[in-house]
Amino acid sequence: MSSWNIWSVPVGIISLVIISPVLAIFYSALLGDTTLWPHLFSTVLPRYLLNTLLLMLGVGSLSLLFGISTAWLVSRYEFPGRSIFEWALLLPAAVPAYIIAYTYTDLLEYAGPVQGYLREIFNWQNSQDYWFPNIRSLEGAILVMSSVLYPYVYLLTRASFMTLPISYFQTSAIYGRKPFFAVALPLARPAIIAGLALVLMETISDFGTVDYFAIETLTLGVFNVWLGMNSLSGAAQISSILFFIVVILLTLELIARRNQRFYEKHSRQESIDLEEISNFKKILFFITCLIPLILGFVIPVSVLLNFVLKGYAVVNISEVVDTAITSISISFVASTTIMLLSFLMVVVATYKSNTFQKSLIFLASCGYAFPGTILAVGVVVFVGWLNDIFYFHMSYFIGGFLVLIFAYTLRFLAIGNGSIRSGITRINPNLIDASRTMGRSFLTTMKKVILPLTYTNILVGGILVFVDILKELPITLLLRPFNFETLATYVYQYASDEMLEESSFAALIIVLAGLGPVIFLSRTIKKYSRKQIN
Repeated sequence: MSSWNIWSVPVGIISLVIISPVLAIFYSALLGDTTLWPHLFSTVLPRYLLNTLLLMLGVGSLSLLFGISTAWLVSRYEFPGRSIFEWALLLPAAVPAYIIAYTYTDLLEYAGPVQGYLREIFNWQNSQDYWFPNIRSLEGAILVMSSVLYPYVYLLTRASFMTLPISYFQTSAIYGRKPFFAVALPLARPAIIAGLALVLMETISDFGTVDYFAIETLTLGVFNVWLGMNSLSGAAQISSILFFIVVILLTLELIARRNQRFYEKHSRQESIDLEEISNFKKILFFITCLIPLILGFVIPVSVLLNFVLKGYAVVNISEVVDTAITSISISFVASTTIMLLSFLMVVVATYKSNTFQKSLIFLASCGYAFPGTILAVGVVVFVGWLNDIFYFHMSYFIGGFLVLIFAYTLRFLAIGNGSIRSGITRINPNLIDASRTMGRSFLTTMKKVILPLTYTNILVGGILVFVDILKELPITLLLRPFNFETLATYVYQYASDEMLEESSFAALIIVLAGLGPVIFLSRTIKKYSRKQIN
């Protein structure tokens, strides 16, 4: 398509609305006070940028290692615990990054139990008698963030591995090629890159972990400039750098796979049987899958559970239950809205849009690059513009549910778009052409062809968005209605005052609230993938 049509026009308008708060941020950056910029560039900005890039490199690499290796092992080989690991490896996705940072610090700091036991066993008297890695460091941040972010890669990659047809593996065997490198990895590349993009954008926008570990990244710089120097325009200028980093990453990825196709050219697909392996490999694969699960779920949950059982937690059952219901309800409504918009935008961008329209839709999913606090400010500024333009009173919406859902959409649309886009690339264009040749409308084609073939990807994206909104903190703090509490804000009230023990019960509820959807998603993907290949 080279012109605007009945599908691209409304989607283009939706994209413009979603982009508008981002434009408000750039407006503040360009027309605000620029006198602070030379000072930042000559002092702290290079350090912020270097630490951000190193953090992205470390978290991205370790998340790829954890996510791809475990996804391939549980999809390809038979070993003890494989059926449990299939869904258990998703559990760290339910743990907020700032919670795992708190728990690991409590566990591994000098006054914590690990170093205390070491001093007792070896009779060390003080820290000068031994060396112990500092968890509150760049390396520590890479470890803890990778431990809870790798499920993005694992989930999307495993969904791709499970739908690989046996014919490709048979062909690789004929030519003596390794099936993982010759078949699985290339065909799963869209899903892997989509997961990696989400990991990197989550890494860039994280505040709680880097703040607690005192890692001077661009995101921490945004808060230091805004709150410490009272310069919103300076914070917006730093946020703009974050935005351009993500845009460059996503653009390079789109260019790299622009002319690649990942679908099979015939309809019959058979799943490959799980491979039997030696006892040594069974033990090795079991340990490989166990390590990220222990790091990202078992250890932090054990620390929180220990606080609860010892009576350190503040437990008000009725209050926590009400807060949990509120969190789950707003997360469900927002995640459903986001996935509906994502499906419409990606499908229209793929089949009904020209280059400009595709770029517009692409930019609408880049809000994930901004810190939540800056996005919240952009949303408030945008709503204020609407109030001035249309001359009707919208102030009661500011801080209301509609604005909160709109902010969530801006923040997490990239997750839905990335998940669905990885599924769209696997659809053979001949199926779309055949549907249109049969006289079916584009709407019917979406419902009868595209929707069933991307069903797994929609579920993946929906659950990831749901769990992320459950954990989201800064946007909710700034835009929530009065007397509106979520589990994340409830935990933050205590954790921000170094009262992790008191918030441990509510933190466990956040984890438990995300476990059900994650387990359901894993089983649904497995069930649907079997239908798809039969």
